[in-house]
Amino acid sequence: MRSEAARAAHRRRVSTVTDDPFVAHRGLLFTVAYEMLGSAADAEDVVQETWLRWDAIGAGERAEVRDARAFLVRMVTRKALDRLRSNARRREEYVGEWLPEPLLTAPDVADDLELAESVSFAMLTVLETLTPTERAVFVLREVFDTPYGEIAEAVGKSEAAVRQTAHRARGHVAARRPRMEVSPREQQEVVDRFLAAASRGDLQGLLDVLAPDVVLVADGGGIVQAVVTPVVGAKKVANLLRPFPRLAPGATFLPVLLNGAPGARLVGTLDGYDTAISFVVEDGRITRIYAVRNPAKLGRIDVEATIRR
Repeated sequence: MRSEAARAAHRRRVSTVTDDPFVAHRGLLFTVAYEMLGSAADAEDVVQETWLRWDAIGAGERAEVRDARAFLVRMVTRKALDRLRSNARRREEYVGEWLPEPLLTAPDVADDLELAESVSFAMLTVLETLTPTERAVFVLREVFDTPYGEIAEAVGKSEAAVRQTAHRARGHVAARRPRMEVSPREQQEVVDRFLAAASRGDLQGLLDVLAPDVVLVADGGGIVQAVVTPVVGAKKVANLLRPFPRLAPGATFLPVLLNGAPGARLVGTLDGYDTAISFVVEDGRITRIYAVRNPAKLGRIDVEATIRR
C-alpha cells in the first residue's frame, strides 16, 4: 500500500501531465495534421515529431510561450507541410485511385456539423486538389478560425499573401464540395437503404437509392483487388454491386461512423480483406461512394480517433 507521500507525488505527476498544453491540445493537433495530410498514420507521426520538439524546448522556455495552442498548431502545421510536400512523389506513383485513410469517429463528431464536414471524405478529396500551402491555409482559416497573422507565421508567407491564398482556396473548395446539407438522420436512412439493397443483391433497390450520376471510387493501393478507375452512373454501379451476395456469401456490412458520418465496413470477404465505405448523400440519394480496401489504410479502423477543434 502506498504511503501518503507517494500518493501525493503521484498526484503531482498526473497534474503536471494533465496541465501540459501538448496533452491538452493533442486531439486538435492530430485533427490539423490529419486534415492537411489525409492520413492518420502520417498525422500521428507529425504529432509525435511535434511532441519531441516541444519536449526538447525545456520547461523554462515552454513557460514563456504566451499562447501554447497557437505555438503548437504552428509547429504541427510546418511539419505537416514538410510531410505533404515529401509525399507528392509517392502519391504520383500510387496504383489506382488514392483515397484518404478512414477514421472511426465518435457520435459527438457527427453532432458538430462543421467539424464533421471538415473531416468528411468529400472534403478531404477536395482538399487533395489544392496545393500544400493552399490546403494548410484553408484548414487553419476555415476549420479552426486561425487569425491570418498566425497562419502567415505557420506557412512562412506574408499576411497579405495568406489572405489571397485563403480567398483562392475558398473559391476552389466551394466549387467542388457537395452543395446540399443533409442531416445525420437522413444520411443514415439513405445509407441503411443502400446496405439493405446491396446485401440482397436488389438491383431496383440500388437504383432507387443511387443518384443517376453517382460515382464509385475504390482504393486498393495495388495490394488488393479494387476497380482502378472511378465507376460512373447508377446502372454501372448497381450492376457492379448486384452480384455481391453470390460472390461474397459470408461477407457482412457493419454500420459504423466514419469521418463523422454514417458509413460501413465490409467484413468476411473471401480474400480476407476488409473494406471501409463512406458515402455522400444529396437530395435523398447517394452521389458518391468511397471504398477503401488498401489494408495499409485500415490499421486504425477499430479504434475511435480523437477529433477536436
